[in-house]
Amino acid sequence: MELDPNKLYFLPLGGSGEIGMNLNLYHYRGKWLMVDLGITFDQTPGIEVLMPDTKFIEEHVQNLAGLVLTHAHEDHIGAIPHLWPRLRCPMFATPFTAALIRHKLHEAGLGNAPIHEVPLSSGVDIGPFTVDFIRITHSIPEPNVLAIRTAAGTIVHTGDWKIDPAPMIGEPTDIEALKKLGNEGVLALVCDSTNVFVEGRSGSEGVIRQNLIDLVGKFPGKRVAIACFASNVARVASCAEAAIASGRFVGLVGRSLHRMDEVARKLNYFKKYHPFLNHHDAGFLDRGSTLLVCTGSQGEQRAALLRIAKGDDRHIFLEEGDVVIFSSRQIPGNEKAILDLQNILVRNGVMVVTADEEDIHVSGHPNRDELAEMYSWIRPQIVVPVHGEDHHIDEQANFALHHKVPHVIRPHNGDLITLSEKGAELVDQVPTGRLALDGKRLIPFKGTVMHDRHRLMSTGHAIVTLILKGEKTFKVSPSVLLIGVTDGEQLDTLTAHCIGAIEEGFLSLPSEDKADDEKVAEMGRITTRRILSNYYGKKTLTHVQVYRV
Repeated sequence: MELDPNKLYFLPLGGSGEIGMNLNLYHYRGKWLMVDLGITFDQTPGIEVLMPDTKFIEEHVQNLAGLVLTHAHEDHIGAIPHLWPRLRCPMFATPFTAALIRHKLHEAGLGNAPIHEVPLSSGVDIGPFTVDFIRITHSIPEPNVLAIRTAAGTIVHTGDWKIDPAPMIGEPTDIEALKKLGNEGVLALVCDSTNVFVEGRSGSEGVIRQNLIDLVGKFPGKRVAIACFASNVARVASCAEAAIASGRFVGLVGRSLHRMDEVARKLNYFKKYHPFLNHHDAGFLDRGSTLLVCTGSQGEQRAALLRIAKGDDRHIFLEEGDVVIFSSRQIPGNEKAILDLQNILVRNGVMVVTADEEDIHVSGHPNRDELAEMYSWIRPQIVVPVHGEDHHIDEQANFALHHKVPHVIRPHNGDLITLSEKGAELVDQVPTGRLALDGKRLIPFKGTVMHDRHRLMSTGHAIVTLILKGEKTFKVSPSVLLIGVTDGEQLDTLTAHCIGAIEEGFLSLPSEDKADDEKVAEMGRITTRRILSNYYGKKTLTHVQVYRV
């Protein structure tokens, strides 16, 4: 692929046509700049995490100038410990994000990876790109809009953002810096599309804080647990304020909460609060003396709240009359897991309070009024919607045109797009895909392993072992092992049926075929699959092993 060094290119490898798994690339004068390297979560059995396939940029890694991180959410930094060893480029992030990345890299045995800590509201030169970090608000400390300056024009890459007039943690949005960018001239705005269908404004953490204080105060003497996203440091602080107002101690339950607490204290975001209790100590206090802040608001199998709800935690117990508050939104795809968790709680007599009933959560993404405000400040020539599924991206493109933005484009992962004063143009497409974290290894999500795993899950597995004596007879009777097909007496009957059919099939083979292991194996496979298909109507995944003695 030949790229014009004087043209400015945009290439998403993740996060366009989906929410999560963000990976965006910019190219200018022979160099690539990567923005974010995130994961998404998956419900496939055995697979919890997916990430973008970086094969394309690995092939051009000698020209990868650096990786810039907008903020510290998992869908923007979560793939770093898994994929950075393939890239080995310098990384650039503000202090909070850098601290969390160091944690991840240290756990992965990559403690020497180069992370350049960029002071808040400053900038850095990375090859032919000058990147300015501009303060914005979101649901985690230190989110940044990036102003990516090149001789071919300035791109404003928003990352995840909203306009919160009272963010509770960190400073408000630097509106003047954004207006200044607009006055200087912006070629393209690459912008978050998550809430493009939602009218009005996303709301403020300041309102949520007071509502949580009021709500917790309604349950004196009862054990109260609040489930929220661990990364929402401002929400954890709001929980702490609710505890203080009710005369309670704060107990953190969940590993990721303790990690966030450690980093937040190191950077003085929690300096006004006494150290929080771990859940071991919180479990010894009177039920009305603590406020538990828990991970697991999405019903995650290994998170704290589900463990407590099932009675599997050694220190924390929820009893009839206790209260669990879900101060979070439902991430699409998690609805069933969340409902299952809430049903367990209700069956145990626990009162469940959700954001559908009380005003106890605000989104971290911009609603339509905030998008319109950003357009008015930046005044871009082009809007490139990202961080959304296809219908989000299409809606923001239409919304931008309605607000008199001259040009829009609707990107998909793998689209190589030129950005110029004439507009945005799709010029090529590169291969993209997803990698699945399978235990300790990465495998293609659409590859043979996952294909076979889906087959195993849907059809079961038959393993046939044939031990032949010479070329004409069986040394012993065929062995047939059926896994996930049937059980009990039916299993014995079906196994015997398969064995008999294989013996008959072998006898009917021509003499020359009996001497050919591949033909014997194919006979065993076809015979077994036919028997099983007649039994339950599915083509069972079948493997045949042939040995001669």
